[in-house]
Amino acid sequence: MTTTMRAVTQDILGGPEVLHLIEADRPTPTTNGILVEVRAAGVNAIDWKIRQHGLWLTPPFTLGWDVSGVVVAAAPGENRFAVGDEVYGLPGFPALAGGYAEYVAGPARHFASKPKTLDHVSAAALPMATLLAWQALVETAKVRPGQRVLIHASAGGVGHLAVQIAKAHGAYVIGTASAAKHETLRGLGADELIDYRVQDFADVAHDVDVVLDLVGGDYEDRSLSTLRPGGLLIGVTNPLDVERIAAKAAAVGARGVTVDVAPDHAVLEHVAALVDGGRLRPLIAETFPLAKAAKAHELAEGNHTTGKIVLTM
Repeated sequence: MTTTMRAVTQDILGGPEVLHLIEADRPTPTTNGILVEVRAAGVNAIDWKIRQHGLWLTPPFTLGWDVSGVVVAAAPGENRFAVGDEVYGLPGFPALAGGYAEYVAGPARHFASKPKTLDHVSAAALPMATLLAWQALVETAKVRPGQRVLIHASAGGVGHLAVQIAKAHGAYVIGTASAAKHETLRGLGADELIDYRVQDFADVAHDVDVVLDLVGGDYEDRSLSTLRPGGLLIGVTNPLDVERIAAKAAAVGARGVTVDVAPDHAVLEHVAALVDGGRLRPLIAETFPLAKAAKAHELAEGNHTTGKIVLTM
């Protein structure tokens, strides 16, 4: 096995142009870890936000957490996977994983077996988005059959998967998206769709049990007005905002929480079962070769894609 690899890195914060391809040392799995040869890596909104603002990280660094690939080595005593197994996961988050690279090392329990019915590109689109949607809707909201769930940005990377997860748990799903995306979302199971460009969703959606707010900003107050008494607003754009959101929700007789995504192999196993059972499918907006990561970020920052953007190795 080679001791080096191609990786996309950045030395300073800034626009997409700061991303560049380098030759780097191949990582080594540490205790309880595995080494994965990456076949595809998903691009998430948090990637370009960190590239631009750093948030909790300081360059130089290699971005990327969503990966799908093949196990090529394991730390001594780690037996969860064998060499040759196909896996997908969200290794290390929020610590750096370095997923924009040909190899990534991470805790074995941050990975699960790749869905059998998906190729690596489609599998790499799933981890962060499905974990966030599942942890918000299933674990936090405990969505039940018949509940009305409003999902903002429902055609986006997280939103289109959240729609399917909510439907898989029996919810009546209302989505906000531009009209051009409505047919696609109906095909994914959305029951009611609101074109946010021509309608204020707050005038249309009522008696909602759960709002998954993937937009933030002025969507917060308008979302609260759609909730039934005791309904739940889930914010994900700033997990540290929990006290403010909780207070704002309480003032109108509702509940408000935030959710921060975390690696979880058990959830990824549930997700794989939904995929292989035909109840969940990721949409791929576009793929880019690793060397074109800057182009992928340019597209991602537009926030108008349907589905996920994926880098291929």
